[in-house]
Order: sequence, then C-alpha cells, then structure tokens
Amino acid sequence: MIQCVRFHPVRPYFLVASQRSVRVYNLLRQELTKKLQSNCQWISSMAVHPGGDNVICGSYDSKLAWFDLDLSTRPYRLLRHHGRAVRSVAFHRRYPLFASGSDDGSVIVCHGMVYNDLLQNALLVPLKVLKGHAPTLDLGVLDVAFHPQQPWIFSSGADGTVRLYT
Repeated sequence: MIQCVRFHPVRPYFLVASQRSVRVYNLLRQELTKKLQSNCQWISSMAVHPGGDNVICGSYDSKLAWFDLDLSTRPYRLLRHHGRAVRSVAFHRRYPLFASGSDDGSVIVCHGMVYNDLLQNALLVPLKVLKGHAPTLDLGVLDVAFHPQQPWIFSSGADGTVRLYT
C-alpha cells in the first residue's frame, strides 16, 4: 500500500513510501535505485530535504526516521520525540529546519543541519515543542507546512483550526 510519493528536488528521482520502506526510482533509467528500510511499523508521511540527499519519514508508531541517501539504506537517526502517531513531516526550503506533527496535538520543530562535506554527518537538534491543538477523536495535528521564505510554520488540526507559529 502506497502511503506517500515525492519527487526529488534535484535529480530525476521519484520516491514512493509504502508501509515499511521507501523505494527510490530513477526516472531516466526507469529502474529501482534504492530501497530504504525504515525500521517503523507503518510509514505515515515523508519529506525530502531541499538539497536532495536526506529524507525524513514519520510513522504511526510515533517514530521519525532520518535517512542519508549517500550513507546507507537504514535510518541514520531514529527520533522518538512524540507520544502518539506522527501524521506529517516537513522541511523548510531555506533554513535548516524540519518539523513533525503528531496525534498528541504537538508540533516539534528541529534544527537539521546538513553539511556540504560528505564526511560530516547531519546535526539533528530538537528546538521547540509547539502545543496548540486539542486532540479530537484520537487525532491531533494533521499537517504541517513551512512558509517559503520566513521561519514560520503552519499546522492544521483535527480540532478544526489552522495555527501559525512565528
């Protein structure tokens, strides 16, 4: 079952997230390039870093998997900051930020510095837990999105509200 699909921002790749893995297809050669194993029970969402070498996947078992496509097919880091299912993940286009929204009603914003040096691994630091959505019918934050230029984040919740955090 396909959960999420994304285009690679730089290369002609197409990423398809199924229940437990992410397949990376090369559109020019029309072949499977990589299969990323998430170590999660069920992938819910996926985002590709604007540089293209990193992918994050959120899962219904409250994990966030960070993949470095140049390093391995296994997650570089597995983050367990949420108490409930992660519904949405997003990268900022300009700033080294990424965020995840969960059914616990919170949005966690993290610093995710990706270096140009291939020998240096990414630096992942949680910055802020944003609470503002009341869980409704066991659903909390349904989607998160960053503003294209500003370090602002929008979140939509099952409580019927859209919030802007500046």
